[in-house]
Amino acid sequence: MKRERRGTAWSRGTVCAVLLLVTAGAILFRAHLPSAFGIGSLVETFLPWLGAVAVLLLLVGLARRSATAVVAFIVPAVAWGWTFHPKLSDVPVSRRDLVVVQHNVSDTNTDITGTVREILAASPDIVTLNEVVPERVDDYSRAFGDVLPHHETYGTVGVWSAQPLENATPLDLRPAGVDASWRRGLRVETRPADDAPVIAVYAVHLPSIRLGVRGLDVTARNGSIALLAEALRADDADVVIVSGDFNADAGDRALRPVISQVSEPQHRFGFTFPAALPAIRIDHVFARGAEVEDVRPLDRTGSDHLPVVALLRWQ
Repeated sequence: MKRERRGTAWSRGTVCAVLLLVTAGAILFRAHLPSAFGIGSLVETFLPWLGAVAVLLLLVGLARRSATAVVAFIVPAVAWGWTFHPKLSDVPVSRRDLVVVQHNVSDTNTDITGTVREILAASPDIVTLNEVVPERVDDYSRAFGDVLPHHETYGTVGVWSAQPLENATPLDLRPAGVDASWRRGLRVETRPADDAPVIAVYAVHLPSIRLGVRGLDVTARNGSIALLAEALRADDADVVIVSGDFNADAGDRALRPVISQVSEPQHRFGFTFPAALPAIRIDHVFARGAEVEDVRPLDRTGSDHLPVVALLRWQ
């Protein structure tokens, strides 16, 4: 009787098996998940980690000696591999015409020298920074020195460049209900070399998402995304680079109005936040009119974000 209550290898672990199938469904049919309460954005942001959830469920099934759970694990494993196999590849860079570094340096970061040292190790032509409080602008400019002698800032975002910057224009990316003191968007123009096109560089820092009693509140962030997408549609520059802390993974449905106009490479996960144990990628360098060959994180600085370096070539 005791053996009968325990069941067989095929009758045990049915709950694990069902949860494994649900996990596979979330991976494959994520686009159909509801947007209410930020559910869709949450799943799409942490989608790679559903693979870890599936492995955990498999381990529970193995502990229960469930053949059903083991077989069911094949479904999310195949779904995960089919979805993320491009992220596991490393494509060699054929040519680099421009190097861009993006970093949310954190407004509490006091190690400016060490932060700039890590950024300059990537030999950038252009650097975009977020959370640069006004009293730190001169400190960063001195640290970049003659390597990146030109800069423009607006609010807490800035661009540093090896070549002169022109036509600096503030971008109003304020979500509804936010006053004019919120300044996190800047557009500048530069020509990296005599034989290079004039490029428009956007430095942006979109609102973070908030956890409330009704789930994730993505209203402010999505409002800024809509404003950024509108600005990009109106921009007729031959080459556009959009660099910043988007507080959104590239796979997040909310970012589609921007992603539809620019591109970034599909290989490499490149998680950037939190710096102590990176789990998501919310810092991006997108481009239009130029090909982003590679984007990868750099070593940790005094910030809670990792910097990223992007290698671009002219189309």
